[in-house]
Formats: sequence, C-alpha cells, structure tokens
Amino acid sequence: MVRRVKVKQLRVTQLGHAVAVPPSPESAKLEAVPNPHPGSNYVVRFTAPEFTSLCPVTGQPDFAHFVIDYVPGKAIVESKSLKLYLASFRNHAAFHEDCTLTIAKRIVTTIKPKYLRIAGYWYPRGGMPIDVFWQTGKLPKEVWLPETGVAPYRGRG
Repeated sequence: MVRRVKVKQLRVTQLGHAVAVPPSPESAKLEAVPNPHPGSNYVVRFTAPEFTSLCPVTGQPDFAHFVIDYVPGKAIVESKSLKLYLASFRNHAAFHEDCTLTIAKRIVTTIKPKYLRIAGYWYPRGGMPIDVFWQTGKLPKEVWLPETGVAPYRGRG
C-alpha cells in the first residue's frame, strides 16, 4: 500500500510548485518536514556534485562537490528546498570555507539533526584544491556512516 502525504499537510511552500532560484542564500527558504521514522537512527545523504559560487576576490566561478550526511532528529530536510538553497549560491561571493560552513550551519539550524557531517570538495583554482570538512553532534553507535566516495584530488572527477 502506498502512503501519500498531501503537500499542504507538510507545511512546505516549494515542493509541488514552480519556484525560481532564490537570488541569495540569505533569501532562500530551507524547509523541514517531519521525520517519518523518528524512533530510528539512520543516515540521510545528499550529494551535490555541481555546486557553484563566486570567488569573492576575482568574481570567477568556483565549483565544488558536496556530500552532506546527517542523522535526523524530529525533522528531515525537504530536498527541493535544499536544491534551491544550494543553487542560490551561484551569484554569491564567498570563500570555500565560508560557503561550506554556512550550508552546514543552516541545515543544523533548520532541522536540529543528531549528527551532521559536510564534506566540500572544491575544484582547483590556481592549481590547488581546497577541501573543507565539518561535523557536529554525535554519531549514534549503531549507525553506519559510509565514506564520502569522493577521491582525493587527482583531476577529481
């Protein structure tokens, strides 16, 4: 039996609607929905291999491959809102470290996960890749956290 949930019951404003990419991360709305299995500990992984932002000094595009893992508490991230939030960085100028931690902290503020890990694998500019990693919370003992699956730089692809 398929269990369907009405979008209006979830109190989301973007899922099921045509929504433009927000002009900035500050104006983007990251939304949460109730965790369908609040009594279970499990990992949710989002992978964003085509993230783009702008260098704050040159204005040139910067590209990253993000892997975001979290163990939800009472809420999970609504994926369309995350996609739009990440896309809002396309015209946002910030250093790699700032973008990576801004994304992670926004997710933490929105859903209050038990654990979150973000891995930002940034493509080289000036011949040097910059990879940024951050985590918060405690990974429950019974939860399996796979490797990110992104190779160390060697033409990364």
